Amino acid sequence: MRTILLLLLLPLGTGLRAQEKTAGPIIPDYGEVFLVPHPGLPTDTAHTFRAVFDVMHGAGDIAQRNPYIESVARYLNMHAQAGVPPEQLYAVLVVHNEATPDLLTDTEYQKRFGQSNPNTAMLRALMDAGVEVVLCGQSSLARDVPIEKTVPGVKLALSAMTALIQFQDLGYQLIKY
Repeated sequence: MRTILLLLLLPLGTGLRAQEKTAGPIIPDYGEVFLVPHPGLPTDTAHTFRAVFDVMHGAGDIAQRNPYIESVARYLNMHAQAGVPPEQLYAVLVVHNEATPDLLTDTEYQKRFGQSNPNTAMLRALMDAGVEVVLCGQSSLARDVPIEKTVPGVKLALSAMTALIQFQDLGYQLIKY
């Protein structure tokens, strides 16, 4: 038993540690990922990747960034780090349900929650990188989040269902959160 415990503690005592995550190159401030040096299923760097992210859950804490939205940054960064050219990476973020307020401007978020929106800078970085951000029209109305009160650049769809179908029909693969 002592031998097993000693072996488990050995990496800590020898200065060895787990690999660190890094962000970028596409979204430098968000979406940290691990480099996977020798995957058994190599990434096809000639492939064009199209993903539509269905985000319905929030962070659970109004002071925290939505980790499901940040997954879009992780998607972009990890594929770029693996050698996929940025021009072969497409992403759409479709937001609805409890994640809807995460698209509010800082001013509106401040009015509702007493603080700036922790997602604003990340959303701006995603949109600057070419990510389309789509708000479900049904959630917009149900949760009193009009498009005019969202971060500039957010697009309004009839519904999340409509947007998800349309993007999947264009060859985007669904990633659901």
